[in-house]
Amino acid sequence: MENTMLIQITNQNAIGLIHELEELHLIKVLKENVVVSTNKLSNKYKGIISKEDGEKLNDHIKQMRSEWNSI
Repeated sequence: MENTMLIQITNQNAIGLIHELEELHLIKVLKENVVVSTNKLSNKYKGIISKEDGEKLNDHIKQMRSEWNSI
């Protein structure tokens, strides 16, 4: 049985309980201190392509959408 959960610890006492469950072979801790990224994708990819290439891509997307809508 393969069930994976992501949990957030809200009380430090729970960490001890989780480690006890792991010692009893009831659960397995895969990763500790996982940091969830809050970066927006737009920030991640900002500056990857030039402004000119971006404009060409936008024009191409507009053309494709208009072709799709004419079907």
